[in-house]
Amino acid sequence: MIARPLMILALAALALIATPAGARTELVVDAALDREVVEPLLRAFEQAHPDIMLDFRDSSTLEVDERVAEADPAPDVVISSAMPWQMSRVNEGFAQPLVSSEAQDWPAWAKWRDEVFGFTFEPIVMAYRLDLTSFMKPPATHADLHTLLTEQRDLLRGRVTTYSPSRSGVGYTLFQQDARYTTRFWDLVTAMGSADVSLEESTRDMLKGISEGRYWLGYNLLGSYAMVWAQDHPEVIVQVPQDYSLVMMRMAFIHRDAPNPAAARVFLDFLLSGDGQRVIAGETPLFSVRPDVVGPYTAQRLRDQVGDRLYPIPIDASLLAFVDPLRRKAFMERWRREFGQR
Repeated sequence: MIARPLMILALAALALIATPAGARTELVVDAALDREVVEPLLRAFEQAHPDIMLDFRDSSTLEVDERVAEADPAPDVVISSAMPWQMSRVNEGFAQPLVSSEAQDWPAWAKWRDEVFGFTFEPIVMAYRLDLTSFMKPPATHADLHTLLTEQRDLLRGRVTTYSPSRSGVGYTLFQQDARYTTRFWDLVTAMGSADVSLEESTRDMLKGISEGRYWLGYNLLGSYAMVWAQDHPEVIVQVPQDYSLVMMRMAFIHRDAPNPAAARVFLDFLLSGDGQRVIAGETPLFSVRPDVVGPYTAQRLRDQVGDRLYPIPIDASLLAFVDPLRRKAFMERWRREFGQR
């Protein structure tokens, strides 16, 4: 019997032999990742591999997760920031291993079974309108946010936003992690409910509301999106929490039923390679993982700035607990009880 990884490589070789000379292989990537943010990386890949025609499809975390099981044909590569959902799909057998030197050398804390890989290192941040400072001191910690929501409740009512844990996979994940790291998490949820905090499905929706003046303050935004937005919107200030900052990784895997597995391996290898990670570090705010690359957006530079207050969400079997139906049901029931039916 041929071992599974060797069989996959053999099939990929046959697929390449069968491809007519000069033809371009189509590669479908289903991703919960704004193209605007990742465009430099996609452009670099297309320049390095002109024989591969990249079809990058961006949508929400829950939509991406649904297509893993339901899409026909399946996508070649799946990328999402909803880490527990990605881990769950891999655990269910929807991924195939990446057999390469890049995969073998990837940090153990940022991969699982050489099947799914975290290739970014993104801080979770707060963001606020610059004119908030005319009314109050902006929050620098989670405790500061709780204090403002309590003491400035009337002024902030309806003007604060965060993720909806029921409509966003990454939002649910972040709140679960917050509950692990602070004993006052549910006090914060109660304060958010009392201040009529608006729940959104994406960081982009939150940022748009802040720029338009509908919101003054946003909590638990993806730092990558917020930093890009702030470059063109000077009214938005990004704040990395000073008590602790969660770090989320985009997780990528090759679908077990990928129509073009050879091209999928080339793409995933590029995400992990020095060339790909240098683009991430130098041209995107996604923050690279590799310790051997330099640039304004690297994990090491973020650690140097924030120190030991960075709490990366680990890629391991513990993520599976977050999508356990009973645990999710219990969490959401308490959320509704503390936040209120608002």
